[in-house]
Amino acid sequence: MLTTTLEMQVLSESSGPETPTTVAAMAAPEAFLAIVLAAVSWDGVLSPAGTRALRHAIDYRHPYVDLADQDVALMIDGLLARLRSQGAQQLMLRAAAGLSPELRLTAFAAAAEIMRSDGPLQADEQNILSTLAATLELPEADTAPILTLMEVLHAAVQ
Repeated sequence: MLTTTLEMQVLSESSGPETPTTVAAMAAPEAFLAIVLAAVSWDGVLSPAGTRALRHAIDYRHPYVDLADQDVALMIDGLLARLRSQGAQQLMLRAAAGLSPELRLTAFAAAAEIMRSDGPLQADEQNILSTLAATLELPEADTAPILTLMEVLHAAVQ
């Protein structure tokens, strides 16, 4: 089994005895949810707008739409526990290893929308998104149009 750059980073920064198999074991549905959850609570606060945006990001998306609410809640609870124990950066790094390149871009877009849901991006939020893009190994050529679109999508109606 080949070890990816992300997996090697996770292993080198890990505080526990993990193997490439356990790092890669985060399945795509859990990994995607981990990315958006880390984005919505990057500052340790789950705002009402962020919570609504998180629900919107998964309510219509497969496989979450096919799961019982209780199963989704259990997945979120488990990820929240990992978020508290590992921090947002480590959770995002571990999650990135479980996503295909296409899903990494989708996760970035969902995270950007969630972070933009409660108003214009603050400097800290822009830094988090830059870190997320680097963690997901996404080039600026892919992420810049998404951020521009979020500004258009969330523009005030006056």
